[in-house]
Amino acid sequence: MPVFFILILFEKWYGWRKGKDTVATMDTVASLTSGITNVTKDVLGLSISILSYKWLVGHLAITHVENTFIVYLICFLTLDFAGYWSHRIKHRVNVFWNAHTVHHSSEEFNLACALRQSISVFVEIFTFFLLPAAILGVPVEVVAIIAPLHLFMQFWYHTQHIGSLGWLEHIIVTPAHHRVHHAMNPEYIDKNYSQILIIWDKIFGTFQEEMKDKPPVYGITRPSSTWNPIRINFQHLVLLIQDAWRTSSWEDKVRIWFMPTGWRPGDVEEKYPVPKIHDVYHFEKYQPTSSKALEVWSIVQLLMVLLYLTFLLSHLAQIGSPGIFLYGAFIFMAIYAMTELMDGNRFAPFWEVLKSAFAFYLIMQQGGWFGAEKYHIAIPAIIGAFQVVGIVLSIYFTRIERNFAIG
Repeated sequence: MPVFFILILFEKWYGWRKGKDTVATMDTVASLTSGITNVTKDVLGLSISILSYKWLVGHLAITHVENTFIVYLICFLTLDFAGYWSHRIKHRVNVFWNAHTVHHSSEEFNLACALRQSISVFVEIFTFFLLPAAILGVPVEVVAIIAPLHLFMQFWYHTQHIGSLGWLEHIIVTPAHHRVHHAMNPEYIDKNYSQILIIWDKIFGTFQEEMKDKPPVYGITRPSSTWNPIRINFQHLVLLIQDAWRTSSWEDKVRIWFMPTGWRPGDVEEKYPVPKIHDVYHFEKYQPTSSKALEVWSIVQLLMVLLYLTFLLSHLAQIGSPGIFLYGAFIFMAIYAMTELMDGNRFAPFWEVLKSAFAFYLIMQQGGWFGAEKYHIAIPAIIGAFQVVGIVLSIYFTRIERNFAIG
């Protein structure tokens, strides 16, 4: 996490120095809050795999190989192959798009948007794509080493500051390739699914070069229009549920889930139209009015949430269950409240009060803040005071400052 944040700050500084700042403040804060929700959800174990890789190896392996360089290479290739197809399915099938839409929701393209990861996946299907590795008997320990490295290697190419990399463009996924993938230009949609090796797109016919006369325009054609990562994570799913309920066709109620991404029943699309970007070169980005003071307060809240998360990650065993789930719920509530304020939602003070009330409940229940008072006796009081300040500023920014802006 510290490395990611240092690189994001470096990209901000570099863009400012070069006169091309691609790291917009509120968009970046939103991206980081999305990353926090993803980490919190994962560390709480709020997802299941239908099949574990360990089970697959134990039941399907036709041979068992030792931990050699070749085994690590096979594992890497298998993970990359599996990643390509898992990624492609998320883009092409309505129900699976919900798990990926948050990653494409930013209308900017920078290192921070790489951290926009889903919290809406509760059943993992990725393991199914590891069948080749399981059949070959690749040890579980090898997958446990390669998988996180494979994930981290996908961070660096989320940037606009690196141009063509020459001959490497033919081998690995580069920033130019991934800019195409994140673009919503008609020429670029559903292209370049590969994660590390670009060969999969070339083999399966989904490769597209970045064209100089077609600058990528980032985002999704049905814009999320919010900074709230929790809302973004479930917008598409809510639309699918509504469409399935509203359509008069029983066939469409079933097939809507498995149709190509964006498909809607004809009767529903006509009666309940959804805003969509048709001309990607002429549309207004989501940029609700916000003062410098609100931007600063949003950054302060982000840093505070990062402190909450850091304490949780470093004290999981001490906090235990059900404490970690109460703590996780508080983090989610904190992010929901702060991003509603960033959106300028008039109900933001309500969410801030609700979150703060929960914080005070936890302090009273715990007789402190999950043991943090052993580091300094004033920590629970500081957290309580921060909640009071949060309520006051939420009311100020929502009611008073907004009225000044309107006036």
